[in-house]
Amino acid sequence: MSHEAGELVVVTGMTGAGRSTAAKELEDLGFYVVDNLPPSLLPDVVRLVDEGLGRAQRVAVVVDVRSGSFFSGLQSALAHGTTGRNTTLVFLDASDEVLVRRQEAARRPHPLQEGGRLLDGLQRERTVLADLRSEADLVIDTSNLNVHQLTDRIAEAFGTPETTRLRVTLISFGFKYGIPVDSDYVADMRFLPNPHWVPELRAHTGRDADVSDYVLGRPGAKEFLDQFVPLLAGVAEGYLREGKRFMRVAIGCTGGKHRSVAMSEEIARRLQDQGYVARALHRDLGRE
Repeated sequence: MSHEAGELVVVTGMTGAGRSTAAKELEDLGFYVVDNLPPSLLPDVVRLVDEGLGRAQRVAVVVDVRSGSFFSGLQSALAHGTTGRNTTLVFLDASDEVLVRRQEAARRPHPLQEGGRLLDGLQRERTVLADLRSEADLVIDTSNLNVHQLTDRIAEAFGTPETTRLRVTLISFGFKYGIPVDSDYVADMRFLPNPHWVPELRAHTGRDADVSDYVLGRPGAKEFLDQFVPLLAGVAEGYLREGKRFMRVAIGCTGGKHRSVAMSEEIARRLQDQGYVARALHRDLGRE
């Protein structure tokens, strides 16, 4: 791993402007994320990440008015460069009207409301954050952004070609053990002849060349692949447009040993050839 220090992103801004959405997106982009961090602990967090995960690990921290009196120390911590990392301060904002609507929809009081109106809490927060907003490297007004559009903005600012590509996981499984509950798509390979009934193939798996050649050479296998892989590629482009970068596709057969394994490997290979980050996992291999 490179010894060059990774980026530090500090996310702050108004309550209801999308800090948690930004934090989740940064986590998906490979950042080590700490939420609601007292600013005085910023150097300690960076040091612990340096020691435990390496200096190249990118770090993101979310700091907001929940930090109370600690919050005023953020400007000092950033100004003195105490972390030794290239730091970007991101400020998320939105109009009072939008923030009130979001807080009311979430049925949460504002942390600075102090028993008064929600709008009073927001105005106190604006006063506390005014200086910090003026010093931000990146201000994102989320008034007219939905969740997908905000994640796109964060990915645009902090993603790398590797982190912003779609990741497709092909999961082979056996129907007799149940369908993977977290799959986005399920395909059934039981329309193909079962190598289990071929004595010289029974002990082998779909990862072995003889089984793979047998499965891929059966009538209907190539036709299925030629239609299914472009279908997944088309859906993948839609996922990316909607801000989703993870797709789980379950490929099943009776026991999850032969047909589903061979087909999952082949689908992953074809997607890789088209530039997608694809891998095959075999849930039930070795289970029988």
